[in-house]
Formats: sequence, C-alpha cells, structure tokens
Amino acid sequence: MNLYHNVKAQWLAYLVFYLVLAAVPLLIDDNFLLNQLSTYGVFGMLALSISLCWGFGGILNLGQGIPFGLGAYGMAMTMQMQSQDASNPMPPFMLNNSLEHLPLLWQPFTNTGVGIVLALAVPTLFCLVFGGLMFRARVSGPFFAIMTLAMLSAWGTLILDIQPYTNGVNGITPPTPLRLGEFTLDPYSPAAYWTVLALLVIATIVAKLMTLSRFGLVIQSIRNDAERVRFLGYSVAGYETAIYTISGFFAAVAGCLWVTLTQYVSPAQFDTTFSLSMVIWAGIGGRMSLLGAILGAFLIQGAQSYLGDTFLNTWLLILGGFFILVVRFLPKGLIGLVEMALGRLGRNRRNGGGDSVPAGQMLPQPGE
Repeated sequence: MNLYHNVKAQWLAYLVFYLVLAAVPLLIDDNFLLNQLSTYGVFGMLALSISLCWGFGGILNLGQGIPFGLGAYGMAMTMQMQSQDASNPMPPFMLNNSLEHLPLLWQPFTNTGVGIVLALAVPTLFCLVFGGLMFRARVSGPFFAIMTLAMLSAWGTLILDIQPYTNGVNGITPPTPLRLGEFTLDPYSPAAYWTVLALLVIATIVAKLMTLSRFGLVIQSIRNDAERVRFLGYSVAGYETAIYTISGFFAAVAGCLWVTLTQYVSPAQFDTTFSLSMVIWAGIGGRMSLLGAILGAFLIQGAQSYLGDTFLNTWLLILGGFFILVVRFLPKGLIGLVEMALGRLGRNRRNGGGDSVPAGQMLPQPGE
C-alpha cells in the first residue's frame, strides 16, 4: 500500500509540519520577517479553501477574493471604529467625503464582537445565497468559473464606486492594532504569528475530517460523476452549495487575519489576479491535497517575495509557465511527486523492485 494514502501517516505529516511552523518564532528574531511569515499562513488558508472547493468538490472558483475581501473590509471597519470615540465617531476619510453622520452601514462595527461576527457572517451568507442560486440552476464547470469571475469584478467596482463609505481606491487603514478586551494583538509579535497558525491548524483539522467523512465522500463522488450521484437520490446542488459556502467561510477568516496583520485593506483584494493566484497556489502544490495546497501557497508567495523584485513583471510569465508545466506533467501538483516516490518505495519493498501496480492502487483515495 502507498504510504501516501495511509490516513495515520497523513495525520503524522500534518503534526510534524505544524510543529515545525510553531517553532519558527523561537528561531528567528526579525519581527518584520515574522509578520511576513504570518501572511504566508493567511495565503495557506486561502489555498486550503481552494483545495476544498476545487480539489475535493470539483468546483473551479475564480472569485475566492469575494469572501476574502468582504471579510477583510469587515475586520478593517471593526478596527477603524476601535480608534474612534463618542466625540469623534467618524473616520477621517468620511469627513473628507463630506459625510455628516456615521453611515448606518458602519454603526454595527462600533461593537468589536458584532463587527467580527459580521465580517465572517456576511461573506459566508453571500456564498450560501450565490452558490445556492447557481447550483440549483445547474451552473457548473467553466460556466460557474466565469460567473464567479464576473461577480468578483462587480464587487470590486462596487467598492470603488461607494467611495464615501469605503474610501475608494485608497482603502481603509486602521491606525491601531486589533484590540480584544484588554489584549492588543501586535501584528509583528509572535502572538500574532501563533494566532494565525492556530486558526490554520483548526481549519486544516476541520477540512481533513470533512474529507474523511461521509459528506466528503459524497462531495468527491459529485466531482467524479455528478449525474450518477443525482440518480442515487442525493441533492447535488445542496452538497455543492455546502462545500462552496464552507470554502468561502475559510476565505473570510483569512481576510480577517490579513487585515489584522497588515492594518490595511483596499479594492486590490478583489483584483482578479489575486483570486487567480489562489488557484495557481493550489494547482502547483496539489489541489487534491490539503497539505499540498498549503505548501504551494508558501512556495509561490515565498518565491514572489524574494524573486518578484528581481524579475518584476516577468515574474508573472515565469509563474504562468511553471503552472502550465505542473498541470501538464504533474496533474496532482508537486505533492504528486511525493505520492509517486512513496508508491515506488512501497512496491520495491513488497515485490523486490517490480513495477506492477496492485489492484485498486489507481482508484481515487479519500482525504489526501
């Protein structure tokens, strides 16, 4: 048996991976680098959400920036209102746009708890409604991908157009870090890094358990043959809506964490290039592997941070070419190399180096 498909080995790989990441703040003393690594954790959560939706659900989502951006704006509004007081309740950019009263849209965010709940609930509700409408109409495949891309552009345009409420292209820059009661979360501190890591661990565990459950097996069956699953009596639209909504919730959490770390949000979070990058992370790392997708995000964003300034716009061509090569020759992404290596090792141990493939070896394996 290929050790790659052994569930206990998979859990062990997750454990080792996250223990190594948890030790990072103990090994480096550069606060800027620690903040940068924390943002990689945010990108890893986005790649995880794409892996759930596209890899396991077979739903190519080119608009994952929508829940990410909505969550980011909700958290930015919450943090901005924390810096305002009763005598000066309006953010400066609203005064510059000739507003005289705090808009009704902003008033719930004066309460930190309500603001955080709304930052997570609004994008999740949007995914639930939008996904329900699309999947009940049996919009799927490239048509669904195009619809998500169009909706992403619509949201970006809306954020720009309502400048008095969102500060338009300049975005929102909360002047102070997030405060939770008496605790202030310094975005350059180990506490911020471990917070991001803890939420990424929770998201990974939830996603992993989901893929191993009956729900996960039905989702993967829909990915392989939706019509057959529909004929068996399952609500395909319901399952597709569920996995799309859960994926959107994880993206919303990532958006909240992004603003917490950067203290900034702008319409760039709704840029199509950013959403396409999420798909590239998952595709290169391995969209059918949760860990592979996360590693893909770390690898690509790390390379961009250190090579992007050198190659400038050429970096996008390099990344696109690399993505094409991986899709063409490694359909399961870079993590597929690990699967092939472990599979060859297992066969060599079992039959003394024979190349025969055991029966069932090529069948889909759940919860990779």
